[in-house]
Amino acid sequence: MKIYNNILETIGNTPIVRLNKLTNGIKATILAKIETTNPGNSVKDRMAVKMIDDAEKSGLLKPGGTVIEGTSGNTGMGLALACIIKGYKLICVLNDKQSKEKMDILRAVGAEVVVCPTAVEPNDPRSYYSVSRRLAKETPNSWYVNQYDNLSNRQAHYESTGPEIWEQTDGKITHFVVGVGTGGTISGVAKYLKERNPNIKIWGIDTYGSVFKKYKETGIFDENEIYPYITEGIGEDILPKNVDFDLIDRFEKVTDKDAAVYTRKLAREEGIFVGNSAGAAIKGIIQLKDELKPDDVVVVLFHDHGSRYVGKIFNDDWMRERGFLVEEHTTAKDLVLKHQDEPLVSVFAEELVSHAIAKMRKYSISQIPVLRDGKFVGSLDDTHTFQLLVDDQTKLNAPISSIMQKPFPIVNENTRIEEISKLINKETPAVIVERDDKTFHIITRHDVIASIA
Repeated sequence: MKIYNNILETIGNTPIVRLNKLTNGIKATILAKIETTNPGNSVKDRMAVKMIDDAEKSGLLKPGGTVIEGTSGNTGMGLALACIIKGYKLICVLNDKQSKEKMDILRAVGAEVVVCPTAVEPNDPRSYYSVSRRLAKETPNSWYVNQYDNLSNRQAHYESTGPEIWEQTDGKITHFVVGVGTGGTISGVAKYLKERNPNIKIWGIDTYGSVFKKYKETGIFDENEIYPYITEGIGEDILPKNVDFDLIDRFEKVTDKDAAVYTRKLAREEGIFVGNSAGAAIKGIIQLKDELKPDDVVVVLFHDHGSRYVGKIFNDDWMRERGFLVEEHTTAKDLVLKHQDEPLVSVFAEELVSHAIAKMRKYSISQIPVLRDGKFVGSLDDTHTFQLLVDDQTKLNAPISSIMQKPFPIVNENTRIEEISKLINKETPAVIVERDDKTFHIITRHDVIASIA
């Protein structure tokens, strides 16, 4: 009988799968190393167990102890499995950009979860780096993992992931591509592969808001490169010791939007349900496709499972709110669909200017149509109103008809966006759409920009 003694023995030996549709047009063979078959559904299981094993051997982690780590969620899951089997407590410190699913999963496997703000400096006492270190000092019989600088992280991939890839490709691999966060995966795999064949290229996928790419190219740690980003699991505002820049041949940055869009494409076009960093990695390869030759064999590693992003990347509303949802908008009807159930906000010509301003404030809008006897007779926008009130505040109590601008153009719902774009300009910030059901809606300059951006 083939029986494992515990769940930790099932880590590793993950499959490599050929990509077909998304890579159509790329000359090289593109293969994906799917790490979701690990018991914790991510590549981080490998290094989590290795770091705990090494800490036990060195005496840093003692029986009944508490393991403490700052994590984006996946390392926490790997640590949780190891802690369950080995009898340790676990405290995971996450930043607030991580998905709710990741936090819920960690709690489900017995971890205590502490959430910290994302948009703070690494040395800020509220950052998840600082909070992790503080908790380790305050908690008796505890061990701070520090996956960023703990070189057992890198060693785990040198011992397992790298050899697997070499054997599975029969040594024919020419490129290894992966998103870079702590740096353990890329550096450990790179070290093993380059020992076997120094000509293998190692490409790290970075994100905008991270320091890796510029540091690799210039040797400069540029704080101006650091700003909040959405993509999870890759990029950093620090330089982890696990990132061996000498082993990495180049970095390629991928936008938050492209990472999200291509994560969804992997699910829908390849049937591979994986996480945010996988979308970034495959888009990075597509961006670099002109550097690949027909005989090249590219292995891209997909870190984690898509179930951890159901409330974000795989949620249409979340994607739409951030302008990430790729939707085909061709007519006025397409643009008003998202607010078709909301009545048109308007004012009457006889109302006071102060009433119009109150409605703009209440509904967070910057323009409003004006009605008289059921017809559109004028309009107001915030720029025009602001200028008038700066000159004469008594106009607050004047009738809207005395200061209103010309009415917005009216189009039917089948009018194409190209025609609407011609109507909207500096003097005309919006158009009114008349639906076939005789209801009216508004399309603003912002709506048009969002549809084509």
